[in-house]
Amino acid sequence: MNNRVIKVDYLARVEGEGQLLVKIKNDAVTDVKFSIIEPPRFFEAFLRGRHFTEAPDITARICGICPVAYQMSSCHAMESICGVKVDGALRELRRLLYCGEWIESHALHVFMLHAPDFLGYEDSIQMAKDHPDLVKNALKLKKIGNEIMILLGGREIHPINPKVGGFYKVPTKKQLQGLVEPLKWALDFAIESVKIMAGLEFPELERDYEFVSLRHPDEYPLCEGDIVSNKGIDIELSKFFDYFEEQHVPHSTSLHAVVKDRDDYLTGPMARYANNYDKLTPKAKKAAEDAGLPKVVLNPFKSIIVRAVEMVFACEEALRVVDEYKMPDKAYVEVKSKAGVGFGCSEAPRGICFHRYEIDDGGIIKDARILAPTSQNQKAIEKDLRQFVENHLDLSHEKMTWQCEQAIRNYDPCISCSCHFLNLQIERE
Repeated sequence: MNNRVIKVDYLARVEGEGQLLVKIKNDAVTDVKFSIIEPPRFFEAFLRGRHFTEAPDITARICGICPVAYQMSSCHAMESICGVKVDGALRELRRLLYCGEWIESHALHVFMLHAPDFLGYEDSIQMAKDHPDLVKNALKLKKIGNEIMILLGGREIHPINPKVGGFYKVPTKKQLQGLVEPLKWALDFAIESVKIMAGLEFPELERDYEFVSLRHPDEYPLCEGDIVSNKGIDIELSKFFDYFEEQHVPHSTSLHAVVKDRDDYLTGPMARYANNYDKLTPKAKKAAEDAGLPKVVLNPFKSIIVRAVEMVFACEEALRVVDEYKMPDKAYVEVKSKAGVGFGCSEAPRGICFHRYEIDDGGIIKDARILAPTSQNQKAIEKDLRQFVENHLDLSHEKMTWQCEQAIRNYDPCISCSCHFLNLQIERE
């Protein structure tokens, strides 16, 4: 009988704090617990009693990697309560800002956090010794995403320019034109990135996921759309809690999300791609086809290829917005408060970011509820880990440890909105 204990005190290349415990007895997995141990951050409580216009600035502080997701979800929720629709150039600028976030976040994850696993390096610094051009180009790509966020958001971390109704200030056509050449380079490198990632070797793991994402009738989803799944869900945002629920588990400070009367679901790049393949931009779709990527990807290790395809999309979409941009007369739509309940949902790089708010006649927030992507994915991650370990019990102690860590990184976990440290312990009896 093979008895082993595998413990990883610090999992690098993700954000937040977590633990993984796997118990194996008589060569059978008896327990898997993926625990999120971040302390409570109380953002929903912070929001209560604040004016509805403060929500985008407060929620942006939830995450330094994907703050736009939180800002856009809160903005859309408040605008829905107040009966305001932001469209035209202001809507397009929001979409461009979101493209910037996708570019910088996906570039960070694909090259700096996840690629070292596949290439056999401890981190991107070690990888840079053998692949200096790849790392330099990755950093250049991320910087281009950051520059979009600086121009539209005021800064790349926790942007301050977006507001309920639009922006405090909008760029001129000339300012946006300065993004064209960098974005053309970024698009070419993103296309090349798809080829690079498709050439990696992937551990075997497939599962019949319920993919949950936004879907929009006219475009690949970023800020707007209905909630859909590949197993029959197609609902307006207001119906979300009729179909989904959160459950407390003793081993995690983050709630598990499930489809009611079913089980776990997966949100993020694989879900968006599966549910919206037909809405990809032309070059993104061609990049996927050239890489031999099917329309539905079921191996979570191959999510790195899907993220690269989404980088192509984000660059191509950003160039379209810049080309068609006409500076609006005003930077925002006037929004007057009224009592009500509203919902907002946008596609953070790692999955749907769902918000529900209730405000009173004076515009004061009475209640707030926020579902982060990784919280929704947590149960699916746990199930994937169980199946992976069950299918690879013959792996050596070192290989099992490495690939369990790699499996966690498949989801670009954002606990707190992310996960910095993982304690991995495998007990064999």
